[in-house]
Amino acid sequence: MNYKVIDRETYYRKDVFRHFSKDCKCSISMTARIDVTDLAAYSGITETKFYLNFLYILSKVLNSRDDYKMDYLYNTDELICYDVINPCHYVFHEDTETCTTVHSVYCEDYKTFYQNALCDLENAKKNLEYEFDSEKYPNWFDASYISWLSYDSLNLELPDGYLYFPPIINWGRYREENGRLLMPVTVRLNHAIADGFLVANVFRLLEQEIKSFLVNS
Repeated sequence: MNYKVIDRETYYRKDVFRHFSKDCKCSISMTARIDVTDLAAYSGITETKFYLNFLYILSKVLNSRDDYKMDYLYNTDELICYDVINPCHYVFHEDTETCTTVHSVYCEDYKTFYQNALCDLENAKKNLEYEFDSEKYPNWFDASYISWLSYDSLNLELPDGYLYFPPIINWGRYREENGRLLMPVTVRLNHAIADGFLVANVFRLLEQEIKSFLVNS
């Protein structure tokens, strides 16, 4: 795990960062539907899991830009950017109606990521513990699939003044609309390191990366 320290005096968002980390501490969250028709079809044809295919694409998108790999170190008062961030996702246990965290390592090679993440999921099914260890897994982002609902909006509250910078991404069941499969995705980022453009940009990059993934697979 490597990172670089951001010089806050030369940081391109320094004035925005100062305002939203001191005067108006808040996050920004946005929900939109993306077209996953072709990705769902690909997953069916290849007999691969749509969930893991989307998780790979999401991980690739968030690793494509430094703005999505930011963090704040309280002990040293440093704004940092990780070289890589990895997805922390979840397994739901039907018998206990609880979740187990799954930590997967992002790899740009799709086949490597898929096989490793699939193994991570299978291992997590045997474990009922909810492991949340930010010291052990500092460079991670939250990726949570809400499989029971195709929702229209979602809002996640964090304590006021808490400078939590890793992305929090949720997505729900896709549903058919006008012959296409549309899936709700929610992107939450801290306003100190992201604005409406950067949040909306995640959706644009997801759509682009889905097309690129299908062309190159």
